Amino acid sequence: MREAAFVKRNKERWQLFEDVLNNKSNISPDKLSDLYIEITDDLSYAKTFYPNSNTSFYLNSIATKAHQKIYKTRKEGKNRLVSFFKTEFPLEFYNYQKQLLIAFITFAFFTIVGMYSASVDGEFVRLIMGDAYVNMTLENIEKGDPMAVYKKMNEVDMFIGITINNIRVAMYAFLYGMLFSVGTLYILMRNGIMLGSFLYFFYDHGLLWESSRTIWIHGTIEISVIVIAGCAGMVLGNGLLFPGTYSRLESFKRSFKAGLKIMISTIPFFIIAGFLEGFVTRRTEMHDWLAILIITSSLALIIYYYILYPRIVYQRKQEELKEIELKKN
Repeated sequence: MREAAFVKRNKERWQLFEDVLNNKSNISPDKLSDLYIEITDDLSYAKTFYPNSNTSFYLNSIATKAHQKIYKTRKEGKNRLVSFFKTEFPLEFYNYQKQLLIAFITFAFFTIVGMYSASVDGEFVRLIMGDAYVNMTLENIEKGDPMAVYKKMNEVDMFIGITINNIRVAMYAFLYGMLFSVGTLYILMRNGIMLGSFLYFFYDHGLLWESSRTIWIHGTIEISVIVIAGCAGMVLGNGLLFPGTYSRLESFKRSFKAGLKIMISTIPFFIIAGFLEGFVTRRTEMHDWLAILIITSSLALIIYYYILYPRIVYQRKQEELKEIELKKN
């Protein structure tokens, strides 16, 4: 349906709804609730078929106002958090798969750059990782325990410290998006080069497999979520670079809110990564099959929740909208 026809069909009902919200007309609470449901259905339809249009903006504004009026005395449902992770966030994140891909390609490219640089310059690893870390790791290698760095702190302190540090890095990746995405790309570049240098350092000492089976136990989720935080930063930056039909301020507010939702979604994953690094990674004596199981399960979880599941939720929503449209006709 063309946007003009959609507006013409529903504008009288929207006007009635707006009059009620502005106290210019009175209807029963039940009728108001029915109207609210219809408005939110129309909003979902408009967002799908007329994204970034004035119609979507208008419907979003009156739906938000209605929600505040209808539910202002009602406590937030206990399942609000479940609804966010199960439906609200995946449905919205479907729109940001392109930014996620760009963030991943950027990180992967600079990881390769880090590996290549370390291979042609023996001092590059020290420049990136620091003399103290390199010297300590060389001593651990001589002692026969190259991954001993993960055993120095007690489990709880390491879990808390690593989790907070990872969230801090991710927040930098997100907030630096305010520098028109350039800051976010810098964070991805820096962490990619660091990872590449780290991997080549152990490869150069014949320890690529031993180091990989150890660090990717926690690193699979940790690195993946930093890339996702980079995606959030690019969403924020794009809101400033490409405001579309909105004012730049309004576009910034909307993109900041969208990016913040992405960041909220990463918190459970950072906790999981911190737990794995604090309590599991140090178990270097574990069998290879168990390490591989943890790594592949972690990767599958990330791919499913951030790539496959948003598509599933989006398709499900499309089917619901088609059913609504058929009933209207």
